[in-house]
Amino acid sequence: MSVGKKGSAIFSGFRALGLYSNHLAHVLRFHKKHREFYVLTAVGQCFHTYNVSKVSTSDVIIYVFASFIQVVHTYTGHQGDVHLLLPFGDHLISVDKDNVVIIWDVESEDTYLQISYDKASFEVSALMHPSTYLNKILFGSSQGSLQLWNIKSNKLLFTFPGWASAVTVLQQTPAVDVVGVGLASGQIIIHNIRCNETLMKFQQDWGPVTALSFRTDGHPIMASGSPIGHIGLWDLEEKKLVSQMRDAHTTAIAGLTFLQNEPLLITNGADNAIRVWIFDVAGGDGRLLRHRTGHSAPPTKIKHNDQSGLNILSAGQDGTLQSFSTVHERFNKSLGHGTLNKTRAKKKGVTHDTAKLPAITTFASETARQSDWDGIIACHRGFLVTTTWNYQKGSIGAHKLEPERFNKNLWSYVVQAVDITSCGNFAVIALSSGHIDVYNMQSGFHRGHYGKDKAHAGPVRGVSVDALNQLTVSVGADRLLKIWRFKSKELLHTHSLPAAPASSLLHRDSGMLAIALDDFTIQILDMETRRAVRRFSGHRGQINDMTFSPDGRWLITASMDCAIRTWDLPSGSLVDCFLVDAAAVSLSMSPTGNFLASSHVDGLGIYLWSNNTLCSMVSLRPLSADYEPTVIMLPGTCPNTEEEEVLDADSSEMLEYISPAQLDEHLVTLSLLPDSRWKNLLHLDIIKKKNKPKEPPKLPKAAPFFIPTIPGLVPQFALPTTPSEDQVNALDSDPAEYLLLGIYYCVCVLKRWRSFEFLTLNNVMLLFQLHLRFIADQPELMEEAESVSAHLEETWMSMQTLLNQNICLLSYIKSALL
Repeated sequence: MSVGKKGSAIFSGFRALGLYSNHLAHVLRFHKKHREFYVLTAVGQCFHTYNVSKVSTSDVIIYVFASFIQVVHTYTGHQGDVHLLLPFGDHLISVDKDNVVIIWDVESEDTYLQISYDKASFEVSALMHPSTYLNKILFGSSQGSLQLWNIKSNKLLFTFPGWASAVTVLQQTPAVDVVGVGLASGQIIIHNIRCNETLMKFQQDWGPVTALSFRTDGHPIMASGSPIGHIGLWDLEEKKLVSQMRDAHTTAIAGLTFLQNEPLLITNGADNAIRVWIFDVAGGDGRLLRHRTGHSAPPTKIKHNDQSGLNILSAGQDGTLQSFSTVHERFNKSLGHGTLNKTRAKKKGVTHDTAKLPAITTFASETARQSDWDGIIACHRGFLVTTTWNYQKGSIGAHKLEPERFNKNLWSYVVQAVDITSCGNFAVIALSSGHIDVYNMQSGFHRGHYGKDKAHAGPVRGVSVDALNQLTVSVGADRLLKIWRFKSKELLHTHSLPAAPASSLLHRDSGMLAIALDDFTIQILDMETRRAVRRFSGHRGQINDMTFSPDGRWLITASMDCAIRTWDLPSGSLVDCFLVDAAAVSLSMSPTGNFLASSHVDGLGIYLWSNNTLCSMVSLRPLSADYEPTVIMLPGTCPNTEEEEVLDADSSEMLEYISPAQLDEHLVTLSLLPDSRWKNLLHLDIIKKKNKPKEPPKLPKAAPFFIPTIPGLVPQFALPTTPSEDQVNALDSDPAEYLLLGIYYCVCVLKRWRSFEFLTLNNVMLLFQLHLRFIADQPELMEEAESVSAHLEETWMSMQTLLNQNICLLSYIKSALL
């Protein structure tokens, strides 16, 4: 991060998962070079581009994009929100909510023509360009009438009186001069605009017509969309309804388009789904060929499914349990909707299933035995029965776990929390009645309960089992935390909490239990010592969810104050905090630590945040109590171009640190030289022997003879140089003097604690090794050598003591308290 910029130092927005479509109709385009169809759908302030053959991804201002990526044109001039767009050759036609029509020149971005209608007499609700009608645009209105305009001459050519109902759709038919008109009354009119003659009428019983499309592969079929998700197929020759595609979407059909000369129909809706239907069966019905589907209602709980971190399980308010891949959308899958009768649900469908279950509020998963039996257990809103799910089969599982003590009164109490043991054999279920039951995941049999009658006097808010199936910990509304022996169900310890708990989360590897309390604080309890070791405060709203980092060092929390905070457990401080537009309702940290996943209020997607500490050096320090976080855009959403980067000179971001050559004169400093520079110097004899050539070098047969010359205008031969008198004297001086200087140098550097490993392991040892006999014959050198040896021994003993103390302290910290 740049110096002075507020935001998150740890997390950066990466991408959004599970977002495919909204209430706006899709747009189909044919790419001439690729010879393939591409469909564009709008998602929030962004749009997605899909290849139809694979169905995979590749306001008041209008933006034009080139290659679906770069903004190349911007058109500004509307005072109201733009709700209709029509590309028209070198022009673009737009209509806003104030009933103003503007025709733009695409290249110059200038206004070519502007038409203002009176809303009381003609409110534009649809528009189209009739095929072969040069410079003509047909407008439909909420009053029911239609107008044909020549936009080049700015003339109204003709007004069609309409059919006493608002026009919702205008669509060109395969025949020239004939258009399809969809009305708010449910009527579909096939009208010849040249002769002003109605050719046929159809009546749709499902409400207003939301979309129309015509087959162009030789079959006279028209498809119509409805607000309740049904699609009607009409035979234009027989003039009758030939088939119905009921529940094609769970919401209104936003758009439907037949591919040119192919039996394929593309549909999208506000239920966050894109579907491709193929018409290759008898009777004219379409069957689902490909689809991309996300949650049609906001997710309530998300969790990474396995240790790879590649798949995220998500339970939504739409009642479905889905899996989203962080690698590619083709690995996504839906586990379906919860139901009490799986066979009946298949026959009647989810919409007409009277035994379908409410939305999942929370769930637990374990992959240890998922290939043998169900590995997911879920509890449902306001329901006593918990359901098992099978990830590999992609469906609801075999068991409906229901306590027998309530005589099948399914609405008397509800399940509050669930957990699965790390071995995948047992499920622990906590109820609002205060009971905690254990079930076998393979057979579904009841295997006991905790406490003589109840585990807690009030509702149980959280339950967890440790990594070795030795202990079970539970927290209840009675402000008590209880630790039980898992197998014998014996109560081992009771701990009082300062406030009623809202939820709990156990990090099995470290044994740290995080408890979110109703007073918006968080307590950390060590399962080994059974003591509270940390307490965090700072949230200003209900804590919705928590997640640990894989190493247990960080606890990341989200609350209704729209803040996502990262707490450092060893230091007991807040090290990162940022705000989002909508409060996060669920969090999940990848087991590999590379991504944080979040789901938000009123959001249909899952948002991934990349962990910056894995790819760059991030300096973290405790944030001050008065730290004011800034809002960060959710990943996959487009920021407002008018927003400026928030800078703060007093930001808590640390400046880039430049280390001095030596931190302190009393600290040991290493040379930082690469190992190749000094590590093998003690083994030069072995290296020379190993690299000795097998044969002596051979002289070349005819080596050229050159006499060195002195550069200049007149060529002169260079005479051989002779060493000077000083050089000769230096070479012939006493070697004991140079050895003594070398020893003095080593002692001086050692006393300054510089280049410690280079001197101790290399220079001194090499000096003694090469000149050992000569030093032994010189009393003065021998005395200095003994002094160096004693100094080295003293220094190394001090270093070894410090290292042992640090190793002991680190071992204790890792195995005991934080």
